[in-house]
Formats: sequence, structure tokens, C-alpha cells
Amino acid sequence: MACWSSENATKAYLRALKMGKRGKEPDSAEFISALAAGNNARLMVMVPSPHGAVEDASMTLALVAAAHQTGGRVVHVSPGLDESRASRDALGPHARRVEFLVGKPRTLLLDELRGADFVLLDCRGDDPRGVFEAAREGGEGDGGGIIVGYNALHKGTLWRGLRAHFLPIGEGLMLTRIVKDANIGGGSGCRKKSRWVVTVDDCTGEEHVFRIVSPQRKVIEA
Repeated sequence: MACWSSENATKAYLRALKMGKRGKEPDSAEFISALAAGNNARLMVMVPSPHGAVEDASMTLALVAAAHQTGGRVVHVSPGLDESRASRDALGPHARRVEFLVGKPRTLLLDELRGADFVLLDCRGDDPRGVFEAAREGGEGDGGGIIVGYNALHKGTLWRGLRAHFLPIGEGLMLTRIVKDANIGGGSGCRKKSRWVVTVDDCTGEEHVFRIVSPQRKVIEA
């Protein structure tokens, strides 16, 4: 995943604010949109609950707003055709910005959607912990990513032992970041060191300051 972009985060937040339908907890969708855009997410996956089409639409719109900033894709996963149609109807004209898939979320996250760098799921859905863990497994070794579960308060002790952070936003968010395997990618896990270089222009006397960043090579003992 690319470096944080505060510009993308701000613009996505404001766009989500305009696109979303205000509910009793308006902050979650805007926060999620800013988080996805700020992290430059390219493949965003939405896993809703079977019976929350209206609320899930506002969350999907948050990802659409983020995708507008990053140029990424938004994929909506439904367990059946009826649920998929209901979600399309709830999104209205914005549905054209979303790709819809029907199937088991756990299977899709480990297959067609492997490598998704932002996964958003409704914790009131079927087997939210299983989906959470499938998203983690599918993202490991492919650049990393972020998984967010909303409505986390509705599941209580389900999250015990899960490597995630709880945020008291809306009805509760469970968030974890998948770190890319340091051993994958041809040495991408090497640490980097930096140094500052100051040069003086002999003609004008102006000082120029440069920061040089280089990978720290491992020392191999003979």
C-alpha cells in the first residue's frame, strides 16, 4: 500500500459527506472514506450484512468516494441475487461505479479478490470473524492492506484474541492493518537510512539541502 495522502483523505471525506444519506451515526462512513483514500486503496471490497441494504449503501458510497480519489475499484459482495439487487436499488445511480459479485465472501477474498488492500465488512453479517480472517490471509504477501469491521459493538466478545483495534466510532469499528511480508518482494523489507547533504552554490552563495535515502544493506559475516 502506498504512503498516506492527506489530500486524498480530505477530498474523499468531503465527497462522502455530500454523497451519504445522513443517519443517526454519520461519522463512520466519512471516517472510512478518508481512511481508504488516504491509504490510496486500489481494490476496495464491501461485505454487507444480508439485511442492511440501506445502511450498507452509505458505507459503499464511502468507498465510491474514496475510489474517485485513488482511481481504484469498489467490489460489492452479496450472498445471493436478491441481496445484490436490493443493494443496487439502495445505491441508485451510484451503482454504476460499483462491481457486484455474488458468492461466499470468505471464498472470494481468498480467490478472485485476493490482494484487496481495503476490506470493509458489516459485523452483523454471517460469520464476520471468518470473513475478517479470510481478508487478512488474502492480503498477506500482496502488499498489505486494511480491514475494517463496522457495527462491531453488536458482536461483543466475538473479537477476543483477534489482532485488531477497536475504535469507538459510530456503532464501533474493528480495524487492523495487514503488513506486507518483509521476505517477499526482493528485499523490500530492508530498512532504509537517510542522510542530509548541504551544498553551496559558488556563484550565488545559496545553500541547497538534500535528503538522500538509501536501503541499509545487511552485513554478511564470512
